[in-house]
Amino acid sequence: MNLAIGLSGIVLSLVGALSGIVTIIIGLRTSRKKLLVVGARYSWLVLGGMVIATFAMQRALITRDFSVKFVAEQGSSLTPPLFNVATMWSALEGSVLLWGLILAGYVVVVTVKFSGRYTDPMVAWALVVMFFVMGFFALAMVGPANPFQSFDPPVGYDGPGPNPLLQNHILVAFHPPMLYLGFVGFTVPFAFAISALITGRLGEGWLLETRRWTLFAWGFLTAGIILGAWWAYDVLGWGGYWGWDPVENASLVPWLTGTAYLHSVLVQERRGLLRVWNLSLICATFALTILGTFITRSGILASVHAFSAGNFGGWLLVFFSLVVIVTVSLIFWRGDRLRSPGGIDSPLSREGAFLANNLAFAVFAFVVLLGTVFPLIVEALQGRQISVGAPYFEKMSMPIGFTLLFLMAIAPLLPWRKANNEMLLHRVEWPAWGAALSMVIAVAVGARGTMPLLGFSMAGFAGMSAVWQLGLSVRRRGIRGFLGRKNGGMVVHIGVILLAVGFIASSSYVDQASLSLTPEQTVRIGETDVTYVSSNTYVHSNRIEEEVLLEVDGQMLSPAVERFIASGQIVPAPDTRITLFEDIQVALLKPPEGEEQKIVIQVTRQPMLIWIWLGGLLMLVGAVLSIFPQTGRPVLRKETSEKKEVALEKELKHDSV
Repeated sequence: MNLAIGLSGIVLSLVGALSGIVTIIIGLRTSRKKLLVVGARYSWLVLGGMVIATFAMQRALITRDFSVKFVAEQGSSLTPPLFNVATMWSALEGSVLLWGLILAGYVVVVTVKFSGRYTDPMVAWALVVMFFVMGFFALAMVGPANPFQSFDPPVGYDGPGPNPLLQNHILVAFHPPMLYLGFVGFTVPFAFAISALITGRLGEGWLLETRRWTLFAWGFLTAGIILGAWWAYDVLGWGGYWGWDPVENASLVPWLTGTAYLHSVLVQERRGLLRVWNLSLICATFALTILGTFITRSGILASVHAFSAGNFGGWLLVFFSLVVIVTVSLIFWRGDRLRSPGGIDSPLSREGAFLANNLAFAVFAFVVLLGTVFPLIVEALQGRQISVGAPYFEKMSMPIGFTLLFLMAIAPLLPWRKANNEMLLHRVEWPAWGAALSMVIAVAVGARGTMPLLGFSMAGFAGMSAVWQLGLSVRRRGIRGFLGRKNGGMVVHIGVILLAVGFIASSSYVDQASLSLTPEQTVRIGETDVTYVSSNTYVHSNRIEEEVLLEVDGQMLSPAVERFIASGQIVPAPDTRITLFEDIQVALLKPPEGEEQKIVIQVTRQPMLIWIWLGGLLMLVGAVLSIFPQTGRPVLRKETSEKKEVALEKELKHDSV
């Protein structure tokens, strides 16, 4: 029953996507507005199909219907209810189904948002692009990523359950969906960018249609990355939160290009510049989400996060190539219409700083992408296997990170077009004091090392710049001074600075040691006393937990190791003492053994690590504030954009004559 219902839902979505494409294109070719309306409404058929398929999969997981191959391979009667629901995105086929469900939701929301503008070619072509992407994933679910393949289970069969790392922490229910909401969300601005290229409406209109969609997707991707880092820190037990793993990098690269786009789009809206660059950035961001999914789900690169592999990778690679080829071809085709009406007047201007910011983000993305895929390139060309580790990424990213902190500070201080020296010196005064003060505080609390101190100084410079800008806005507008892209952006900047400080401190001054303890023994590590109090064993529905009770500076911690019954796999369950200025994490490496009940633990001390999570939270708050319109200044409307486009076309015609 679940097999038939699920596959029927997928086929229904595929039919809806293909019907939407054909109907809208015919409507555009024949100028039949009714067909455009009908074509847009196929989005509901697409969503309905995905809802049906998702319902069938969840029903199969909940009822342990092992006649569904995906359930037989990933489900288990021992899996707790919450993790049983999350099993859907624990492996390839289910994660593609989640992608399809979210994309169908986006298609419907876009349809509702533009319900009065189906006859606008810009909207119509954007829907065609979204239907095309939806059609690809629906077709994949009928083919190599089919989540509803049949299986003939023997009598008494029970599945192994999902990977143990996916059923021992609550974040499994939130981290992957957040990432997918971000990844898939970039389909909307990509669709409007392609539509702008097809229709030739290459002014600022498509930017205005999609800027909140882009911010929405960026916010979810940011949340997904932060939650993923928290998950890694809280589950893996190695004392870290970011290991430059290929799957981590796959989410970071589109985040970097998406962040660059959110900055450079301001230049196009204000000055009409960077048109080719912005189109390229948003299309590249979407393409990189597809490439990231390929890295995550193809199994081609070894990763602690890659929980499944399949033959879907080739499809994703072909689709990625198609996106790149189509985008580049359209940009070349519209090259004459993409000329900017002017140029950057001076590097000492806001647009000059934004351009430098974009170049730094682009270089950062390239460095991370190169390090991630370089082993594949070497293996393809030379037939040997290599790995690119954390030292490469840390060495290459450090100067770029410092550059971005500096540009983050200086860009808001610069005026548009050109800054004079007197103005610049006046505006830099307070940020400079912030840099000096942060340096003094860092030295006073014991920070040492050239690079960390430089990082703290740059963070102080950027932080005071953001606070100064935000303070001026609040002074003029009161509480409303926090609203709008500019002011919400300053809140995001403050969050990034907190995150940067937490990253610099926790990575520069980490202290880690392994200890052997017997009951009631106390060992001192630096200024920390650790006492082994007792041990306990607990039997849960899906696992056996061996826990030890430790007293760490007067606070009780209970790290454990968990052996999952279905798979026999053992995973750590560390415990952490968290304060505003220091984390002490204890991981149980070896549970009690022998008559002495000796244990081996790993103690990791990291200063200011909680600032990373606080900074991430503040970034999300800033993203939400950025969605609201800024009061007190006129909003650029669609009519204005269309006038600009008409004027540009006249200008281009005059130039050609």
